[in-house]
Amino acid sequence: MNFDYLLVRLGELTLKGRNRGKFESLMLGKIKQALAQYPELTYESAFGRVYIKLNGADGTRVLSRLTDVFGIWTISPVVKTKHDLEDIRKAALAVMDAHRPVPSTFKMSVKRAWKGFPHDSMEMNHLVGAHVLRNSPSLRVDVREPEVELRLDIQHQGVFVYCTVVPGAGGFPLGMNGKAMLLLSGGIDSPVAGWTAMRKGLEIEAVHFHSYPFTSQQATDKVVALAQRLAHYGGRIKLHLVPFTELQTLLAQQKQDHLIITLMRRSMLRIAERLAERSGALALVTGDSLGQVASQTLGSMNVIGRTASLPLLRPLVMMDKLEIIRISERIGTYETSILPYEDCCTLFVPKSPATNPNLRVVEGIEHALGEQLERLVAEAVAGTETVVMTPQGKEEEKRPTAAPEDRWF
Repeated sequence: MNFDYLLVRLGELTLKGRNRGKFESLMLGKIKQALAQYPELTYESAFGRVYIKLNGADGTRVLSRLTDVFGIWTISPVVKTKHDLEDIRKAALAVMDAHRPVPSTFKMSVKRAWKGFPHDSMEMNHLVGAHVLRNSPSLRVDVREPEVELRLDIQHQGVFVYCTVVPGAGGFPLGMNGKAMLLLSGGIDSPVAGWTAMRKGLEIEAVHFHSYPFTSQQATDKVVALAQRLAHYGGRIKLHLVPFTELQTLLAQQKQDHLIITLMRRSMLRIAERLAERSGALALVTGDSLGQVASQTLGSMNVIGRTASLPLLRPLVMMDKLEIIRISERIGTYETSILPYEDCCTLFVPKSPATNPNLRVVEGIEHALGEQLERLVAEAVAGTETVVMTPQGKEEEKRPTAAPEDRWF
C-alpha cells in the first residue's frame, strides 16, 4: 500500500529540559537540509516527533536518507486518517494486509497523545484489534512475542497507523555540541572515530599528514575519499592536508627509532591543535583504541596526549577491533580504509616501538631540537592545503588554512 507520511522520532535531545524546544527546532532544520532534494515534502512537529508528508515523493528513498541523519532515533512509514473509528479500522486493516511477510501473530499498541479523542488506549486496543482479527482468519493475538506490532498514534491533527519501525542513526543533531578537529588517517579507526564524534553532535574538520615523496598521491586520494564519505553524514567537511616530510625527516634523524612514532604523534597533535584553534574547534578527536598497537598503550597515550592543551577525545578507546570494523562496514568507510596505500607513520614503524615511553626522555629530545622543531611545526601549519568536501566531492580549494594527517594509529 502507499504510505503518505513518515513518522520521525527524535533521539537523545528529547531528554533535554527547558532547551528542548530549541533542540527540536534545530533537528527539524537538519532533517529539511538532508531532504532538500525533495521540495514537495511538508513537515509537522509534535513533542519529540516530526511528521513528514510525502506529497508524492518516493517514501523509500526519503526514508533511506533519513537513516543517516544524526539525532533521529527511529522512522516509520505511516498512514494518516481522521478521528473516526471506522476510518481508523480500515487503515489498520490495510496496513496489516500490506505487511510482508504475512504475519501469523500481532498485538495492538495505542498512544493517545490527544486526550480529546473519545476512546482511551485500552478501548482502542479492543475496538481496532477485534476488527483486524474478524477480518483476518489466520491471524491471532500474541502480546509477548508478536511477529507484528500494529500501532496507533492518536494526535490532535489526526491518527497515524503503522507497524514498521526502522532504526535511525541516533545521537544528537550535527553541530549541537560544538566543533572538533579529527586526526584522519587512511586506516579503519579514525573515520569511525569521526562518525562517532558527529553522532554525538560534534561538527568536525579533519586533518591529514602526508610525506611526499615518501607517500604516494594515492594515499592522499584515499583520505580524500574517506572525508567525502564522512561528508555524507556531515554535509560539508573541511579537510586540511599538512606537509609533514621535513618534520618527519628531522625526527627520524635523531636515531631514536623506538620513540619515532611517539615523537611524530606529539608533533601531529601540536599542528592539529594550532589548526583547531584557528578554526574555532574546542577539542581533538583520534581513533585510538586501548592496547591495539604500541602507540595506543596507556603509557604511550599518556606521553603523546600531554602535548595537547585542548581536550583529546578518543571515542573508540574501549572498543575492540571487530566492533570498529563492524561500524566501518555499516557507515561505508571499510572498503576504502583497507586499500593498500602507505601513510607516513606506516613508513617509519620501528621493529620494537616503545610501549611505555619515558616522558622526560621524549621532552629532552624535543628540547634539544628547540627552535628547529618549532620552525618546522610553524612551516607545516603555514603550508597546509585545505579542501572542502561534500558528498559529491571537492567543493573548493584554498591555501593556507589548516592541516591534515597521515596515519593516527
